[in-house]
Amino acid sequence: MHQTAKVKNRNIVCIGRPSFEVADILREYIGSYQETFPLLSDHYKIVHNLLSCRTADLGGHIERCDHCGTERISYNSCRNRHCPKCQNMPRERWLDARKAELLPVPYYHNVFTLPHDLNPIILFNKKIMLNILFKAVSQTLLAFGENPKNKLAGKLGFIAILHTWDQHLNAHFHLHCLIPGGVLKTDGSWQPTKHAYLFNVEALSQAFRGKFLDYMTKAYQDGKLKFPGISSPFERPERFKQLKESLYSKKWVVYIQKPIKRPEYVLEYLGRYTHRVAISNHRIVSVRDGMVTFKYKNRDTKKTMFSTITAVEFIRRFLLHTLSKGFVRIRHFGFLSNRHKTDNIKKIRKFLGRSAEGDKIIKQSIEEMMFKLTGIDITLCPCCKKGKMRVVFEIPKNTHPSIAEIIRPPNLRKAA
Repeated sequence: MHQTAKVKNRNIVCIGRPSFEVADILREYIGSYQETFPLLSDHYKIVHNLLSCRTADLGGHIERCDHCGTERISYNSCRNRHCPKCQNMPRERWLDARKAELLPVPYYHNVFTLPHDLNPIILFNKKIMLNILFKAVSQTLLAFGENPKNKLAGKLGFIAILHTWDQHLNAHFHLHCLIPGGVLKTDGSWQPTKHAYLFNVEALSQAFRGKFLDYMTKAYQDGKLKFPGISSPFERPERFKQLKESLYSKKWVVYIQKPIKRPEYVLEYLGRYTHRVAISNHRIVSVRDGMVTFKYKNRDTKKTMFSTITAVEFIRRFLLHTLSKGFVRIRHFGFLSNRHKTDNIKKIRKFLGRSAEGDKIIKQSIEEMMFKLTGIDITLCPCCKKGKMRVVFEIPKNTHPSIAEIIRPPNLRKAA
């Protein structure tokens, strides 16, 4: 959506945006949040980036229509992976690359979920515990693929995508895995799954639980886990042992959806679970009097519902899902691991009687990608619909941004 205003007989176009954004909540209530919770260094950078995103602080450019003279101001994006406004283009580029790797076989959607009892430990040890999650899941699936009893006895390939939230933005740690239906044998042949069946979910659950708890126990014994705040009771050996025994007695949730037969549906699944942040701006319904209302989908009734919480609680929940710099939340395993993926895909396609090269990746410009996604030509003047928008001026970054003042701790603001 565009808004147009006339200034001295010249149209000035402002690009539309959702009614409410995460950045709006941060800008107005981050001070209140800091009165209750400390703003960690990782969180500080994320908040700073989100507040700067598509504002004059990051600079930008001015475009002018070569037909009617209408001008449009566009500010630069922060490109932070936690920003709701900066994930569409990276996701589309990633999907285009994955499309070129699709195999002409059914795909399975497999989800591994950690019990919420582990949340206090995970939240203070994200890097270690989430790496253990990836390791336990990958080793479980690869072992099941190699087991002759599962009638495959070869190397499985899959993509694992980390999610850390539920519909209410609470901590909910789980991996989505997309798995081609079959294995690559040592002789280069392809062994497909039979009768739309991958693995027994109960057996998967037990193996996953055992591997995860074994790795977590080793990390505890090696002194790699920290136990501040609400996790402090588990630092004592007796309480850690009780937690383990409790977790061993529980059934861990593992889910496998029916096979997806058409490759384009696979891409839809990939699009849902990649490059996604805890909440999109379009889910925020209102921000008023210190309260935030957002919509969510009820999994049981499939109906859209609404949740209202304080702005401080909203920020707390949003920041629960930040990941440390360099942490990889999308990983490839088995015959799809990055080192040998290209050669393995060629082998499988050749064995299945298809072209070894597959679809070629066509690199698209931002303008081409936007047209593909929305059907809108962003180079076309939104006013006269005839001319093309051309960049006429580069806007430099703001060398004296006010954002640092917004997120200064309350005691420093008062002292100043």
